[in-house]
Amino acid sequence: MAIYLDHAATSPMRREVLDAMLPVLRAGLGNPSSAHAAGRAARLALDEARESVAASLHADPREVVFTSGGTESINLAIKGAAWAGKATGHRIVTTAVEHRAVLDTCTHLEKFGFEVIRVPVDRYARPDVDALDAALDDRTCLVSLLLANNEVGTITDIEPLVARIRAVTRAPIHLDAVQAAPSMSLDVRELGMDLLSVSGHKLEGPAGSGVMWIRRGTAILPQHHGGSQERHRRAGTEDVAGAVGLARAWQLAETERPATVARVRDLRDRLLAALVALGDVEPTGHPRDRLPGIASVLVGGLDGASLVHALDLAGVCASTGSACTTGSSEPSHVLVAMGIPADEARGALRLSLGRSTTEAEVDQAIAIIGEVVARQRANGGRDLVAIPVTATP
Repeated sequence: MAIYLDHAATSPMRREVLDAMLPVLRAGLGNPSSAHAAGRAARLALDEARESVAASLHADPREVVFTSGGTESINLAIKGAAWAGKATGHRIVTTAVEHRAVLDTCTHLEKFGFEVIRVPVDRYARPDVDALDAALDDRTCLVSLLLANNEVGTITDIEPLVARIRAVTRAPIHLDAVQAAPSMSLDVRELGMDLLSVSGHKLEGPAGSGVMWIRRGTAILPQHHGGSQERHRRAGTEDVAGAVGLARAWQLAETERPATVARVRDLRDRLLAALVALGDVEPTGHPRDRLPGIASVLVGGLDGASLVHALDLAGVCASTGSACTTGSSEPSHVLVAMGIPADEARGALRLSLGRSTTEAEVDQAIAIIGEVVARQRANGGRDLVAIPVTATP
């Protein structure tokens, strides 16, 4: 069985989450918008899930919108708020290291007359505050920021940035918390933004489930039409089982977070130290303010995509960065924005751990990675023969 070190891409669904979803799936509940008994049962399950998610966010349940995942939540937040605010302004402010779901959505809106300012970042992927200040004015209709970077793991200190933004504009602030949610407590009242996106499958919940939190009074234009579901903010029959699974996954993550974060951080540090010990390996991202499970490095002299392929054959699941950009021949936009030369950025390797990662898996992965890197370097960056899988079944 392969050693799975790609939790930042998706996390395996927990058994407890499946157990919570199965009664909903087996019961054959009705449409939660229907008035009969089967519909009322579905509505009750959906309402309980909404209340649970709201508790995790310290929010009002009426502010929680269920979606099909992080990408839809981000699209709904950005497009919805931008179009709602265009009458008073057309400038969208974001950063150069956002997830593609944010950047590509902003690029799309540029076709319709919106101006997008992509604020530069420092070498750790933190926004340049002076550039952020300069980007804000009375034409700003939306600001979208990333709480924790999905490639290098850097955590952004959001509250001071929100204060700077509020000093200039009352435009809605969107926070992409998709990668942060498993490892960080999200109290929307303390964070201070107006819109927040989360994805279920990053929380060991079901793929195809997501949440957009929208502060009461924040104007958005729906992007789905054809129904009054989710208080007219997202048309379409809700996935009740998915919502129940997401809520259970988040509840478990909240309860177990302190112990999980401490254990995963220790494993990450052990893995990162072993990688650096290979020589000509440079960590990326902030050395301290980073997610506990992400070990991202640049492996000198090697191509990250080739290395990931060799590791796959050897029994280790890893990545070069975001799964949403896999297959691209271009270096990571995150690393380039951090000032890393393109040729060095192509040596990126991201290993991401989760709650289910074991000490034995990390030790086995260290041995395998060391062998693969040594062989690729000996072969001029090519991997001619895959070593056997040594992971325990």
